Amino acid sequence: MAAERLVVVGGDAAGMSAASQARRLKGPKELEIVAFERGHFTSYSACGIPYWVSGDVEARDDLIARTPREHRERHIDLRMRTEVTELDVAGRRVRALDRESGKTYWTGYDKLVIATGARPVRPELPGMDAAGVHGVQTLDDGQALLDSLDALGAEGTRQAVVVGAGYIGVEMAEAMLKRGFAVTVLNRGEQPMATLDPDMGRLVHEAMDGLGITTVNGAAVTEILTGPDGRVTGVATDAGRYPADLVVLGIGVEPETELARAAGLPLGPQGGLLTDQAMRVAGHEDIWAGGDCVEVLDLVAGRPRHIPLGTHANKHGQVIGSNVGGGYGTFPGVVGTAVSKVCDLEIARTGLREKDAAAVGLRFVTATIESTQRAGYYPGAKPMTVKMIAELRTGRLLGVQIVGREGSAKRVDVAAVALTAGMTVEQMTALDLGYAPPFSPVWDPVLVAARKTVAAVRGAGS
Repeated sequence: MAAERLVVVGGDAAGMSAASQARRLKGPKELEIVAFERGHFTSYSACGIPYWVSGDVEARDDLIARTPREHRERHIDLRMRTEVTELDVAGRRVRALDRESGKTYWTGYDKLVIATGARPVRPELPGMDAAGVHGVQTLDDGQALLDSLDALGAEGTRQAVVVGAGYIGVEMAEAMLKRGFAVTVLNRGEQPMATLDPDMGRLVHEAMDGLGITTVNGAAVTEILTGPDGRVTGVATDAGRYPADLVVLGIGVEPETELARAAGLPLGPQGGLLTDQAMRVAGHEDIWAGGDCVEVLDLVAGRPRHIPLGTHANKHGQVIGSNVGGGYGTFPGVVGTAVSKVCDLEIARTGLREKDAAAVGLRFVTATIESTQRAGYYPGAKPMTVKMIAELRTGRLLGVQIVGREGSAKRVDVAAVALTAGMTVEQMTALDLGYAPPFSPVWDPVLVAARKTVAAVRGAGS
């Protein structure tokens, strides 16, 4: 009997995790695996790119978990620099373009995995394609940015403008600061880090100012300014003009699903592919999808959501590979946990913001506390702010946001577990968390926030 053929579109986290897991379960005589990747690299950490650019990570190869050669040694036919340009669902085949030779050809499949990732938001504005304007989604992007930095040299005052103040924006602001640039962050929103409520985002803004990063809120970019040589010279906004030797785009990403859309596959409200818990594309028995191109269930809000994170992508790939390989796996959903930092400031969130809760019809209370990440008397104790959101009447935890110094961000994991378990804030107050002065006050800040939120729930019900 001829081996079944699995075709994987996309050679990074979700795609190659799926291929590798399927190969563990079925050998090449049972399952032929063909994977297509349009770039130069595979199985790498895109989340590590800002730290490679900053110099914290020494070499590009440190971000690569598995090379094309290593995948091929595991009997995966990985075709690099080859882009899938069409999905023929009815004919069960994909059209591929070899970017080196220009040759196009069709490859049939028995099972298909779509792992096309996400693409950076790049507004159609004058000058956006100018030399010196960089996105940072792939290793190729990171290398192009480093090449620009080398071309600029280290002499004189160098100015970088970062457009966007989300995770990538603040991380790239730090990277440019470490590279010796004067940094301006242009943010269209009310405060940086729109994944936080504005009151918590204000703390991030104040800390960035203290680091010497200029943050301009409410600034919509209207044009990238260029010189006679076509290189970027500045950024124009509706609030003014800002000089720049280099521009980094950190506006965010959107699902890369044009192939899926053209093939008639089901997409969600944010443009991501819709799947069941087995990561099978809705209505298609032999097509799976995972990674940044899908929407998954938000367990707190109860609706599909696009959350592009490498942690999810790798889990998606494991689930897909298990199911393709004859095993069994599910991905039940997420609670929206994420952490980041800018220099020594740590930022974390999980669950819903106030506007998220309101958007799904939940009534809620909030509580914010200030504490320290260690016992106040212990050397190195620094401020930490925790905001907690709970459902009115029931007290069910809905979300937590944390801004503080070293040792603050990973406390959000306690809240992520509580959200997944559907705990109330009152139940959280009894959690048996570890304590010693170098690690925490006797009442951990998350528990202090839970106690204050319990009081808010009770007060709202009286």
